[in-house]
Amino acid sequence: MSAVREGLPEGRYGRSADERADRKLKIIGAALGALLLGVIGWIGWDYVAGRSVSAEVIKFQVISDTEVKVHLEVRKDPSITGVCTMVSQDEEHAEVGRADFTFAQPESRVDEVVSVKTTGRATMIELVGCQPAGSAG
Repeated sequence: MSAVREGLPEGRYGRSADERADRKLKIIGAALGALLLGVIGWIGWDYVAGRSVSAEVIKFQVISDTEVKVHLEVRKDPSITGVCTMVSQDEEHAEVGRADFTFAQPESRVDEVVSVKTTGRATMIELVGCQPAGSAG
């Protein structure tokens, strides 16, 4: 008795259409994955490298209906003068104060307590952002 074969001999007639489609999908997936990693890396590098001045609000204290004291920690290149913008809001989230603060100290880390004048009692303070002096933004 002879054995009956169910299919073509493997490798004799080239790859099947399914194998070719699988290979194309793998190539497309690898290319898209590499592109995604590249975009994520570029965005991350732009975010980190593009921020020569950064700051963090350590704490704040409402002194009165017209003043808030804010403890800021600013990180910058010692040769750069940095400008940080602060906004204070009341209970209804209305802006009651806004101020820009300049940090020209020749140090890479500056701890400073600044005062934001307000038109009403502030309940929160927000660091809008920091940038080198003279840059638009």
